[in-house]
Amino acid sequence: MSLIRFNSGLSDRRRNAFDALLDRFFEDAPVMDKVSFTPRVDIAETDKAFEIDVAVPGMKKEDFSIEIDENRLTVSGERKFQEEKSGKNFHSVETQYGSFSRSFFLPDAVKKENIAASYKDGVLQVVAPKDTEKQVKKTVRVS
Repeated sequence: MSLIRFNSGLSDRRRNAFDALLDRFFEDAPVMDKVSFTPRVDIAETDKAFEIDVAVPGMKKEDFSIEIDENRLTVSGERKFQEEKSGKNFHSVETQYGSFSRSFFLPDAVKKENIAASYKDGVLQVVAPKDTEKQVKKTVRVS
């Protein structure tokens, strides 16, 4: 008796891609150790302040650290993956988990001692009020 190679009709590349897809689908729950992510940030300026909105849903206000070092504001924190033991077998986890750190350079015209932060509806908002005495607006004429 001789062995004959099975031909599925798929190219090797397609067969490998399909095999990888099946492997990913049937993997156990993902491991979330020492993972980091970068949250989305919106930065806006009003007449009175700079506003930094950091999208980090599913966290508590105690999970954040906000530090100011000279003109650099750093927002960091960690969102922990909490796998429930209620018989769930995750096939896909698209929510971002792990630690994060984002730094922003503040203009000189910011009152650093009055910077405030609040957390509501999954958005951490940091407000850096402007120092009206330090603001210097200059218009340059084109000749």
